[in-house]
Amino acid sequence: MDWLEKQFGEKVVAYRWWIITATVIVVLTAAHGTRFLELNNDTRVFFSKENPQLQALEALENTYNRIDNVLFVLAPKDGKVFTRKTLAAVESLTEASWQIPYSSRVDSITNFQHTRAADDALIVEDLVRNAGGLSDDEISRIRLIATSEPSLANRLISPSADVTGVNINVLIPRKSIDEVPEVAAFAREMADGFREKYPDIELYLTGAVMFDNAFGEASLNDIRTLVPLMLCAVVIIIGLTLRSFAGTFVTLAIIVMSTATALGVTGWLGVMLNPASASAPTIILVLAVADSVHILAILFQQMRLGRSKHEAVEESVRLNLLPVFLTSATTAIGFLTMNFSDAPPFRDLGNIVALGVTAAFVYSVTFLPALLSVLPIQVKPQAERSGTACKSCDRLAGFVIHRRKRVFLISLTLMAAVSLGTINIELNDDWIKYFDESFPVRRAAEFTEKHLRGFDIIEYSLDAGETGGINRPDYLAKVEKFADWYETQPHVVHVSVITDVYKRLNKSMHGDDPAYYRIPGQRDLAAQYLLLYEMSLPFGLDLNSYINVDKSATRLIVSFRDMTSRDLREMDDRARAWLNENAPEMFTYGSGLSIIWAHISQRNINNMLGASMMALVLISFLLIVAFRSLKLGLVSLIPNLAPVFMGFGLWGIVYSRVGLGLSVVAAMTLGIVVDDTIHFISKYIRARREQGSDPAGAVRYAFHTVGTAMWITTAALVSGFLVLTWSGYRMNSDMGLLSAITITLALALDFFFLPTLLMKVDRGETGMRDHPTGIRD
Repeated sequence: MDWLEKQFGEKVVAYRWWIITATVIVVLTAAHGTRFLELNNDTRVFFSKENPQLQALEALENTYNRIDNVLFVLAPKDGKVFTRKTLAAVESLTEASWQIPYSSRVDSITNFQHTRAADDALIVEDLVRNAGGLSDDEISRIRLIATSEPSLANRLISPSADVTGVNINVLIPRKSIDEVPEVAAFAREMADGFREKYPDIELYLTGAVMFDNAFGEASLNDIRTLVPLMLCAVVIIIGLTLRSFAGTFVTLAIIVMSTATALGVTGWLGVMLNPASASAPTIILVLAVADSVHILAILFQQMRLGRSKHEAVEESVRLNLLPVFLTSATTAIGFLTMNFSDAPPFRDLGNIVALGVTAAFVYSVTFLPALLSVLPIQVKPQAERSGTACKSCDRLAGFVIHRRKRVFLISLTLMAAVSLGTINIELNDDWIKYFDESFPVRRAAEFTEKHLRGFDIIEYSLDAGETGGINRPDYLAKVEKFADWYETQPHVVHVSVITDVYKRLNKSMHGDDPAYYRIPGQRDLAAQYLLLYEMSLPFGLDLNSYINVDKSATRLIVSFRDMTSRDLREMDDRARAWLNENAPEMFTYGSGLSIIWAHISQRNINNMLGASMMALVLISFLLIVAFRSLKLGLVSLIPNLAPVFMGFGLWGIVYSRVGLGLSVVAAMTLGIVVDDTIHFISKYIRARREQGSDPAGAVRYAFHTVGTAMWITTAALVSGFLVLTWSGYRMNSDMGLLSAITITLALALDFFFLPTLLMKVDRGETGMRDHPTGIRD
């Protein structure tokens, strides 16, 4: 193997100009594909087609319709919705909202279809007409109706009548990625105009469409801000540590080329970016640094020893080819196992980063040494141990070797203690808090949840078992009981149910007598009331959202506030248990985006645990073959697995909650943390096999040759993932923080635990006789 590594380095130097030219052509060709890249801002991109909850939701939406909405929330500064001025503003906004692209329905307190009896006729009309001309008595009557109407209270009017909403349902064709931004831009323009016209009314803009748009905006914002920030951080770190303009330049070139190649190939393949995969450029920037730093560190070290530039390049390639290949392969394996994720965006993220890591490896062992062979590099020859970084690594090596028993026991104890924090972890999510408070949609959603309505919903399609069966009194009675049960549950804000319409119609058809506010007692009577009501409704305000075509099923929608994904899962379990016991013929599963989000993090954790085990098996096999030692291959697993457990343990102690974004960190970081272990053990093996060193001497050699590169690459990796914590999108920021913690812990274990473990299991001379001043345990 050594002759291959030596030959490879010599060939790279010999054919340097050919390699440089070919690489430039390949990079430019690949990068040309970036023009095809597009950003998908649909939140449903997180759900695979095989997701059972998504399939249930799509079936429900095919029966009724899809609920995508824009919601204007109005809060008069005087705290009174029912004034002429505020009602006129609501009336005006309601009318204008029909102009929103793809709008299919607009609901507010002003256009609520109020029913009343007039002789033997049923009158269906807007609750508010010509608000500016209403009398005080009329406003009082309207307020009483609105605040007591189940279809409005806690949905479009707050109980204290100080906040109201205008809800617009939109039917987006989903044929273009520009449709959601188009709706969002139009709604924002309307909101700005409203605020200017009505300065005494605070207006908040939220809804499913605005959240979809926020996903896309968060991704674009990360690309625009975090990528340049990461590049600056890398340049500073590499420049300060290597103190070489040429070294910094070539490292930056490898980073840019690797990122451009990965994104370009993604574009050529027609894969769209999404809120999760948009962080791929930042991660590639971080990972592409490692290979270059290891090659540059050995290159400069060899030149300081007096070798010529070409000789140093060849020697650096010889020493680093295998470990760099192994680190790149293991990192790629870790990210490729993300294909087991239940969320397609994480599959895309894993594949794009794996492409970037592979490109970084190829460019680092070909283009980088070829370019270094032609660039002017000035390195002053000096004594090998005179460098400050080398001296620090040598002192650390001495400390670990002399106190290896104590260091081993302390490391083992800390590993076990911190890992115990994993028992505090709970699988939970709050999708509204995926965005930080810098996003207007987050602030608007929190205000809305506090003052008006909830955003988490569970939907049910309750089957009557026959065409027209929804008019049966016994069916309606059971639907009402189910709705009443839900009304008693904690965190429930509103229940939208068709029985409220039947009861209101029955009351109206009996002279508005409150005693008749109940379900009609006869099927044919209920059917007649419903038909009469539907015929009186204006365009766009029909009941298609709640009744299927043949009237064999109805839709029940429950909204909640202050619910986590675990709360939603438990609530749906209780609802199914109630249906199974009280109305088994209507038994169904809860659906809706909230339910899908509630289940995906739990499912994804389970999938990624299996993926992590597969990655572990593949990496183990690779290391055993590469090291040609079963013992050393297995030994390397401990300092590679421990950082993941410790990282999640520390997270469990400090934060406890693990959501969708963190569910992929174990598989992702497993491939990354292996890198330093591989470089350390590979140098340890060289010292043992090529130089005949004892275990302690081999540990000292490993510290001296790769210690500096290990902490430099770790600094770059940690800095890069910490940059992700600046993201306003919590899924990325949490992933960045936990990854940075895990990688930091990995370096600590590779510096303290791994050397002591090697000296414990790899029996040989202690090597202490060469250091008579050393302190033995």
